[in-house]
Amino acid sequence: MSVMVQAENVYKSFGHVEVLKGINLEVATGEVFCLVGPSGSGKSTFLRCINHLEKVNAGRLSVDGQLVGYRQKGDKLYELKDSEVARQRREIGMVFQRFNLFPHMTALENVMEAPVQVKGESKATARERAVKLLDRVGLGDKAGNYPTQLSGGQQQRVAIARALAMEPKLMLFDEPTSALDPELVGDVLDVMRGLAEDGMTMIVVTHEMGFAREVGDSLVFMDEGVVVESGHPRDVLTNPQHDRTKSFLSKVL
Repeated sequence: MSVMVQAENVYKSFGHVEVLKGINLEVATGEVFCLVGPSGSGKSTFLRCINHLEKVNAGRLSVDGQLVGYRQKGDKLYELKDSEVARQRREIGMVFQRFNLFPHMTALENVMEAPVQVKGESKATARERAVKLLDRVGLGDKAGNYPTQLSGGQQQRVAIARALAMEPKLMLFDEPTSALDPELVGDVLDVMRGLAEDGMTMIVVTHEMGFAREVGDSLVFMDEGVVVESGHPRDVLTNPQHDRTKSFLSKVL
């Protein structure tokens, strides 16, 4: 099976604070990879390193066989230009905890914007795909609504459609349901479940252990910037091997 994401000894610090301390992991193409752990364990930072929103201090991160943010010449790494990083980022969709929709644009315009502006697609092509994507996330009837006219769960589903509009090969989800009212969580998770069934490679930072157990192919428990334990979600969640994992899961399950 081909590898979509590979992290080799990835370190990241903010000032004197070491947030990632040598992360090694692989995500296979088509896999749903769940990252769990307490706040401040480095999960979101790691996600942001994958699309070079944060630069790693040491180690290597590659997506689909290509180094992220750097190119290698001999045994040296050279940082890519902003335009080259932007080109890499096009192929990686990211959905944040906060929806970050453009408030002055309708749901449809939000989903159309990046393909037109970034890829230079015609408005007609972008509109056709945007309509299909809004249908796919169950919001075909909300195309003309502005973000303020949508619930949090609906805004998050528009954000997912917007990320998919760029036809990414990898989707990153940073706690996509944690800002939502509990009754709205299910709709967003259903959309993500559908993506998983379609074979989308996904890395999901989540507190939704039920989703991780049902939909995840792999689960990694992180704490204090290191991978403490990893394995199949059911194995890790029902039979954790490490005391730190046991302690965390006893509080969240």
